[in-house]
Amino acid sequence: MPKISPFFQPSPVASQDSLAILHLKRDLLTPTVLRDHDDENIGYAEGKVTTTRYGNYPHSTLIGKPWGSQVKASQVDTGTRGRVGLLAARGEKRKRGGSSASHGNEVAVSAKHVEERKRVTETTEIKDVKVPIPAETGFCHLLPPTPEVWTASLPHRTQVVYTPDYSYILQRLRVTPGIAVIEAGAGSGSFTHAAARAVFNGYPHEDAVNSRRSHAEDVETGTGRIWSFEFHEPRAHKLQEEIGNHSLSGIVTITHRDVYENGFTLTDAAPQPRIEASAVFLDLPAPWLALKHLTRAPSSPLNPCTATHLCTFSPCIEQVQRTVSSLRSYGWLDIEMVELSSRRIESRRERVGLQEEGLRGVNATPATVDEAIDRLREVEGRDRSYHHGMTVRSLNDSLGGDGRADGQREDYVSKQQRLQNNKDAQADRKLYKEGRLIHRSEPELKMHTSYLVFAVLPRAWTEEDERRAQEDVRERLEGTDAGVVEKPVSKRQRKRGAKERAGGDKDIELEMKW
Repeated sequence: MPKISPFFQPSPVASQDSLAILHLKRDLLTPTVLRDHDDENIGYAEGKVTTTRYGNYPHSTLIGKPWGSQVKASQVDTGTRGRVGLLAARGEKRKRGGSSASHGNEVAVSAKHVEERKRVTETTEIKDVKVPIPAETGFCHLLPPTPEVWTASLPHRTQVVYTPDYSYILQRLRVTPGIAVIEAGAGSGSFTHAAARAVFNGYPHEDAVNSRRSHAEDVETGTGRIWSFEFHEPRAHKLQEEIGNHSLSGIVTITHRDVYENGFTLTDAAPQPRIEASAVFLDLPAPWLALKHLTRAPSSPLNPCTATHLCTFSPCIEQVQRTVSSLRSYGWLDIEMVELSSRRIESRRERVGLQEEGLRGVNATPATVDEAIDRLREVEGRDRSYHHGMTVRSLNDSLGGDGRADGQREDYVSKQQRLQNNKDAQADRKLYKEGRLIHRSEPELKMHTSYLVFAVLPRAWTEEDERRAQEDVRERLEGTDAGVVEKPVSKRQRKRGAKERAGGDKDIELEMKW
């Protein structure tokens, strides 16, 4: 049985060798593969460590924690042990400035050093991991991998399709578990992961994956497939590596191919494996050049038994115009262009008044004119009291007094005391009922401003299909009395009629029902 992808069914807790997402703040997430030891032999005594701008997180503090846990940062010395293990194996010493070679040799890491790192990693014994010491500041939240958090944290090799876009695209394409989807222009793999979760309905058999059997055979076992094509070879290889690490190889097939010229075929050899896709997503600079391969021809990769839904992703209106013209020429129907522009609305209560002074998330300004006048009178009275006290104190000093008569009013309250009184009074107030209810839109939302073109290609319909349909209608009309069309009968009515004709005999009832 293949390993279940964490994108489909994550384990209850973070385990070793699993993908985890460190949520540092709203727009900063860091993916990492959890290890219980330093597999790269970098030299940290705490084992493998993920270093961020908000602290250092040894993986020993992350493994075994439930998803969603808040994990504090640890004290890790990242300045002097960066490459201790590798340099010691080479017999080199660390020089000041972090360089272990002369300035003339400071280029990229050579293939020899890469092989040396691999050899050192394999031959170095795994030492006991030092127990991390919690730091005073810094924390993160440990999240399981999902297409949403992966989109926000993945390494950007190209412009990605964000969650507001691909959620709407998958809904309009009617992507359901068990169908096949074609994706052209995989890029960084954001849409690939989301589509894989949408079509997932179990893994195909291992022999079927190796032989790349047709989608019609996959449908019988209830498994969906994603056929993804990428023109840029390094990006295709990198995405294939990520798909394998995420246990999605049985669902997603990455193919390096130019779909403009060669179409949506998996190999150059004949016969070609059948794809039979019911949905197509084209994230290409010129999607109209690929439409010639998406027809109802015998060699088409589309499913001939169902209608095919298509979506193109284009940033310019000129691209949309050429795409729409090509769609019309190739027989696509229900063509529609959509532009997404969504914002998140924040609803909260705004509390205004001087009684909110010193509290967080409030507007500590006078709420009314009377409140402002009272505060001005208080400030003027405090000023008069202060100057009067200074006059009395100087008079006492000149007369040789003890200086106890400072002239301060008995009802005088300092600012520190006033702020403390506001904090103490907050505990007895029902803050959820106070203030004015306001709604504000989020300043920015990560999504790509592009035009989405949707279209539908009807199922293949030949003259033979038309003849069979006409014969079926003629037989229905001839089988009725006096040309009256028989009304449709529900399943409940059929069961009730079978029970009445059976007269209580269960065997006859079942036979008549089926």
